[in-house]
Amino acid sequence: MNFNELPNGMVEGFVLLKKCEEKKTKSGSIYLDVIICDKDGEMSGKWWDYQPNGIFSADMIVKIRGNLEQYNGRDQFRISQMRPASSNDNYNLADLVPSAEVGGAQLFDMLHKRVEAFADKDLKAIVLAIIDDKKDKLVTYPAALRLHHAIVGGLMYHTMSIVRMAEEICKIYPNINKDLLLSGAILHDVAKTWELETAQSGLASGYSTEGELIGHLVKGAMYVEETAKKLGISGEKVTLLEHMILSHHGVPEYGAAVRPMFLEAEILSTLDSLDATIYEINNAIDGVEKGGFSDRQWALDNRKLYNHHLGDPGHKVNF
Repeated sequence: MNFNELPNGMVEGFVLLKKCEEKKTKSGSIYLDVIICDKDGEMSGKWWDYQPNGIFSADMIVKIRGNLEQYNGRDQFRISQMRPASSNDNYNLADLVPSAEVGGAQLFDMLHKRVEAFADKDLKAIVLAIIDDKKDKLVTYPAALRLHHAIVGGLMYHTMSIVRMAEEICKIYPNINKDLLLSGAILHDVAKTWELETAQSGLASGYSTEGELIGHLVKGAMYVEETAKKLGISGEKVTLLEHMILSHHGVPEYGAAVRPMFLEAEILSTLDSLDATIYEINNAIDGVEKGGFSDRQWALDNRKLYNHHLGDPGHKVNF
């Protein structure tokens, strides 16, 4: 982990509290038991002189000071001081939490330029109006609470990955309506910025009440309908775009309101599933030794996954 050494032998730095619990010693004294982490790793920590105050909780960014010690052969942080991070502190969130390899703002600009190049003026107007309105959240939001792309900036990373695959497929099959397919790809998860709630860390902390009750597929289709009405756009293209969002989970048991009923909708649903699966497999075998198997992955039909090590480890996308 990345700490700064102090002249008195202590170290300090900014970390994410992955776990934070008040506990009692055998003598009845209260202490704080934590797991601290940054992008380089994690370790347990103890604050023996903790005075209960209710300030600290999991998913909080804090500035911490103390000593690195060994306990049962592992590093442990003995906390002497800790405080919540403030907006005036100089730290980079990407150094503390899992983040997309390419920044969300950069990916947003790449998507925006693609939409500006659309030949279809109606689709261009609808997509630009929605993503411009949601930009502040789109550039930082994770794509999920858990599993695929549940990282800071993961939503744009997942979206741009699908867009790149869609562009290549359009080169192979010329009958695909490219503007329609890219419109669906860009907007398919846009309502996750409404469905998910995020913590100070930028990671998803849960679902909003409305997100649980309605979900991002229905809300995304509502965005399209509302935006089209404001722009004075009507007709089949609006319905097609709504259908792509409502059907992109493929089947009702995975949350789709309806199954895909035309080519671009089917392609979007397939690419969405493919990109999520590629991410899950790459993530599962990252850190597994050559010739070894991962633990069972319940999100991938409870399979173990084999690391042949013929490719580079980790999840990377050429945008």
